[in-house]
Amino acid sequence: MYPLLFRTVLTRFDPEFAHHLGALVIRVAGVEPVASVLRRFTAPAPDQRVHALGLTFESPFGVAAGFDKNVTMGRGLGALGFGHVEVGTVTALPQPGNPKPRLFRLVVDRAVVNRMGFNNEGAAVAATRLRRLRRARRRPVIGVNIGKSRVVAVDDATTDYVRSARLLAPLADYLVVNVSSPNTPGLRGLQAVETLRPLLTAVKDAAGGTPLLVKIAPDLADDEVQQIARLAVDTGLAGLIATNTTIERAGLRTPAATVEAAGAGGLSGAPLKQRSLDVLRLVRAAVPAEFVVISAGGVETADDVRERVDAGATLVQGYTGFLYRGPLWARQINRGLARGR
Repeated sequence: MYPLLFRTVLTRFDPEFAHHLGALVIRVAGVEPVASVLRRFTAPAPDQRVHALGLTFESPFGVAAGFDKNVTMGRGLGALGFGHVEVGTVTALPQPGNPKPRLFRLVVDRAVVNRMGFNNEGAAVAATRLRRLRRARRRPVIGVNIGKSRVVAVDDATTDYVRSARLLAPLADYLVVNVSSPNTPGLRGLQAVETLRPLLTAVKDAAGGTPLLVKIAPDLADDEVQQIARLAVDTGLAGLIATNTTIERAGLRTPAATVEAAGAGGLSGAPLKQRSLDVLRLVRAAVPAEFVVISAGGVETADDVRERVDAGATLVQGYTGFLYRGPLWARQINRGLARGR
């Protein structure tokens, strides 16, 4: 029924407003006894568990950062069958993000363009909610994705990231340094190895014993991907996430005028699939077998998840597919993985 609902109702709403409506439903899904009933239908098979980062993931499939920016949907997403939820991106300072409209559907391409700009309520609010979430009887693994506050100069980025890390790392199952969003001016420049090394070193020190990962862009050149992968290993990180959204627009089926009207921002969804898979293979070839690699970008089906795992992904994340598949998306993935054993 969801495809019909999407075509006839949800597409009539502004995408960001529709996301907020969906968030309300997801939050209800996390409340007992609803959550317990849902888990009977959505829970992954026991043999789908993945042991990584010193943690047990009930499923290899989880929610990428950007979906639950303010730590309000963790229990609901877990009840819907996701093995982990990466909340954020969280910044040290609260910020409203870019002006609206800032989220656009490219339905023909099963894609989304966003220029949200790290809109979130800040690290202090996130910390309060994480403490509450950690007390929950049932919850998925919770990663926390941190980014640079917009008002902070790029030269002061390390101090800003460290501030977030000190507050949030003790409350996270794992922590991610996001230097790859295209929607914060100057942020992607931090991916340069000479800039990234001191940043990752400082954040790792601030994170203490919490596993630290870095998230990279798909728009890097192949040699840059491998350089960052080796840097992540050299600096003692636990893993790497490949990839964030892309600024590329090549090969889209959506009319050019519609794409142009959407404007600048990161493209996610099906068009990112091949490049994300290519980056995964580049990273896996450059790091040891025990190094955790999380693959994101263009993942929609159980076959997509299986392909990423076969290519060397430890875990897989999705985001845009939720828009096109609906709230039972994780259940579809989990059932598909079980049938493919």
